[in-house]
Amino acid sequence: MKNVEENSYQMNTINDAILLRNRIIDLMEQAENETDPILRKALLRIVIVGGGFAGVETAGELNDFISDVSEYYPSISENDVKVTLIEATTEILNGFPQKLANFAKEKLVERGINVILDAGVTSFDGKEVLLKSSSKSNKVLLSDSSQQKGHSRLVEINSISSRTLVWTAGVTPIDLVKESLFRTHKGRILVNEYLQVPQFPEVFAIGDCSTFDPALSMKPFPPTAQIAEAHAKIAANNLKELVCGGKMTKFDYSWKGQSAIIGKRTGIASFFGINISGFLAYLLWRNLYLSKIRSSDKKFRVWLDWTLDLFFKRDISRLKIIEKDPPRDYKELDEVDDVW
Repeated sequence: MKNVEENSYQMNTINDAILLRNRIIDLMEQAENETDPILRKALLRIVIVGGGFAGVETAGELNDFISDVSEYYPSISENDVKVTLIEATTEILNGFPQKLANFAKEKLVERGINVILDAGVTSFDGKEVLLKSSSKSNKVLLSDSSQQKGHSRLVEINSISSRTLVWTAGVTPIDLVKESLFRTHKGRILVNEYLQVPQFPEVFAIGDCSTFDPALSMKPFPPTAQIAEAHAKIAANNLKELVCGGKMTKFDYSWKGQSAIIGKRTGIASFFGINISGFLAYLLWRNLYLSKIRSSDKKFRVWLDWTLDLFFKRDISRLKIIEKDPPRDYKELDEVDDVW
């Protein structure tokens, strides 16, 4: 994928979200005074790659944010800004029940988001997104507001003119893991059923950076926070048992459910075989995340902020980026006499 990484935005950290938020505000500012209609259209088109949790939630939230801020720009209407979601497969939100995934797609389209399926991004130079169909027909599935609810049409789209692409389609393993002494598989550290690194039994690897050794025939688990949390509990217990000479526990997990928000206080959720959609699913999603906050004071502050959001307009000021400290160059210890 040529030039995609260096020219795209990601949604992995708070900093990424702040950068994207500021980017949208800057685009609106520039488009407000832009006289070239072609450039103006490109400025106001946001492309999001990846139809999983991150992509769908980002598309919904960005669309809501744009809808809220557009009233401050007289020459820009809500319809001038177009969010496009691209997914390489024929469905979004793989892993959700089909009924909920269809509900999510219909809601996104209903709110003006274009959904392009069966298409992969091959290049992005900062000005144009190049697409390639995943099917033999060289056509992609497009769902937009011009079509009947729940329907898609086959169209030929080779490129999209845009100045902003958000990549949520997958996370590349970090160099620290790839270049470590541990055996890896597709950039992730191989672990046994106890989450130990086989060559170093005292070392445990959990979360996105680890994967079970294929030779163990363990059932695969998606790289989600739910699984990472379960990893942490088992690894902590096994580390204690290893130190005390006790019996370690093999990792296994029963899926409890999943949820996602799709904007406009709407969500989808599936818990213990029960499918929920709409505002109730949105409330469940928020309560689930509130329950994960450890301290009561922070939990109350988040709850208060979310409650105020129901009654007041969104703040559209640019936020300060959280910059990391620049790396420092330290001399070798044997070169410094007064290091202590």
